[in-house]
Amino acid sequence: MIRSLFVAMLFLTTLFAHADYSQAVKIKKIYPLGKKIYEKKCKELDLDGLSTQEELLQRINGSKCSKLSSKYKEALTLYLWEQKLHNHTPHYKALKVTKEQKCPVCGMFLYKYPNWVSMIEYNNGKKYYFDGMKDLMKYYFENPNGVKQILTQAYYRQKTINAKDAYFVTGSDIYGPMGNEFIPLANKEAAKKFLIEHRGKKIIRFESITPEMVEALD
Repeated sequence: MIRSLFVAMLFLTTLFAHADYSQAVKIKKIYPLGKKIYEKKCKELDLDGLSTQEELLQRINGSKCSKLSSKYKEALTLYLWEQKLHNHTPHYKALKVTKEQKCPVCGMFLYKYPNWVSMIEYNNGKKYYFDGMKDLMKYYFENPNGVKQILTQAYYRQKTINAKDAYFVTGSDIYGPMGNEFIPLANKEAAKKFLIEHRGKKIIRFESITPEMVEALD
């Protein structure tokens, strides 16, 4: 019994060692654990009026569920936010380019840097691909109207994410095809991890990026 408990705890420690989980891990492990915690210990939690994941965590910390371990809180938060409250969360396809496509800002061939490809899609159906968020933002600030969506790739997992939901780290020791970059991370926890691992200077959200910040990266 003691050995089984030790193995289970070791598994959970390993599971939560990286915040930027794959969707498969979430479906098989994280969501079921979060659901179990919610139904057994946190069923009375008020979930009305929440607009961000941070607000949900604050709500949890202000309830009787505040005594849960940080790992259990994370599972509970992910389950509630992504399944119970937002079970329609979109899953984006990989951003793929041809050997002929070039970045409209710098003219670089995009196929050489697949992990950095980012994309703007406009309401008229036109899509523009870039060799990183820095060049994308240059284009965006000159063409801000009629944007349908902006997609990029999370650094750790290389999965496609909505840039407006992402967290970006600046001033790190990781460089893109055009040098200093806005490094995209899927969530706040992954951004904090990256900031520490790669000596980043700042974590910012999409809406906080300014033309001056873009220029400063050149």
